[in-house]
Amino acid sequence: MVEKSHTSGFWPSLYDPLRNMGARIADWFAPASEASVGDDGYRIALELPGVEDKDVTVTVENGVVTVTGEKRSERSEKGDSWYFSERQFGSFSRSFRLPPDAAEDQVKADLKEGVLTIAIARKSPQAAAAGKQVPIGRG
Repeated sequence: MVEKSHTSGFWPSLYDPLRNMGARIADWFAPASEASVGDDGYRIALELPGVEDKDVTVTVENGVVTVTGEKRSERSEKGDSWYFSERQFGSFSRSFRLPPDAAEDQVKADLKEGVLTIAIARKSPQAAAAGKQVPIGRG
């Protein structure tokens, strides 16, 4: 995969420093996560404080687990004077590529005390090593 094309000639583009800023900002707002592997499968944990289970979606497609959701703001400001607020609200999305031996049809998710835990079972060694034969056409 080609990441960058050198079509600007000798001088670098003035926009190069800003080219990936959107992705960097999205990563900054993405929930913190950790991934681990055990004998029975893989585990992904994401910190989602203040997010309800009805506001989170976990999907598995083409070897990628994607977690999307939204942290909603419900703030009443009657008579309060706010000096600052460091709380973050809004939509988020995180994607994780699964290893080849992950069983995409055996995924479980649990949200407890602000931590979303996703458990992915592993395929048996025979199923993981089976692979798929690709037919060769005769043009």
